[in-house]
Amino acid sequence: MSSALFTPTQLGRLPLKNRIVMAPLTRSRAIGNLPNALMEQYYRLRADAGLIITEGTSPSPNGLGYPRIPGLFNQEQVQGWRRVTDGVHQVGGRIFVQLMHTGRVGHPANLPVGASVIAPSAIAVPGETWTDTDGMQPHPIPREMSEADIAQSIAEYATAAKLAIHAGFDGVELHAANGYLIDQFLNTASNQRNDRWGGTVENRIRFAVEVAKATVLAIGADRVGMRISPYGVFNAQVPDAEMDTLYLRLVDELNALDLLYIHVVDHSAMGAPEVSPALKARIRGAFKGKYILSGGYDAARADADLDAQRGDLVAFGRPFISNPDLVAKLKLGQELIEPDFSTFYTPGEKGYTDY
Repeated sequence: MSSALFTPTQLGRLPLKNRIVMAPLTRSRAIGNLPNALMEQYYRLRADAGLIITEGTSPSPNGLGYPRIPGLFNQEQVQGWRRVTDGVHQVGGRIFVQLMHTGRVGHPANLPVGASVIAPSAIAVPGETWTDTDGMQPHPIPREMSEADIAQSIAEYATAAKLAIHAGFDGVELHAANGYLIDQFLNTASNQRNDRWGGTVENRIRFAVEVAKATVLAIGADRVGMRISPYGVFNAQVPDAEMDTLYLRLVDELNALDLLYIHVVDHSAMGAPEVSPALKARIRGAFKGKYILSGGYDAARADADLDAQRGDLVAFGRPFISNPDLVAKLKLGQELIEPDFSTFYTPGEKGYTDY
């Protein structure tokens, strides 16, 4: 029986060898926020995926909210990433960088000198976050972004996208999911502004749309995707009555830009609320580009959803952590190794390149 998952496909200008996407996975190995030789090895080992999407990478010093996450806003970072993309391309892989600005999710102890924790509104994320210097610390109240901050942040995404192409990436994914900066504008839990960036659906999607526009202008629509998480509750996001309307309106705007793909997060397999199948079907029906499915997939379910045309590609996350040869294992129906959760965010090769 032929499997849709392993058939080649086209993503914009890129031929992909299969429909398996390695989902973005924060791994916190970028010492000094710089990609390094260990990271090159990690991604190279997983280049059998049709497409790799990197861990969240900040377009701004203000967006480095977690310890040891990479950036993409200076030449040293470009050189580090060039090493990674060269390694992946040498073994026939394709790789996009995920641009993730953490916004209010972070702590000054994790940021470089002169950077600030910023967000649409001055509302702290409940709970604590890890810092390498002081252990667990409460999330601070972020600085509410001014018009100038917003303009600067939009420009930073565009600049990071240009740097991504210089670094050899095949494209970029804008992280508009999981309670990070773009999603903070979309969601009423984090956005309580009463200017043109908050309140109505039209205003709340504005930041996402302007970031997408600027990025498309910088590198071309056929190199830009976006990840969204309707009904997501990660980082204290809260669904509201207008959520379906908001995402369908956002999709309309992304269609007008000819965005390459949309990548829809569904963490219900990990205990989060289910994204309504009706909304997923409506987004799928409305969006003109490619649709990446994600959320607790195995090969059988992935094939079934591809056959039913619920999506064009399927992202796998945690299985890739402990199974660098995941593509071969899925093809052969082999048992998967379980990941070691205690090493997800720790420095060094243990639980990273030693599986």
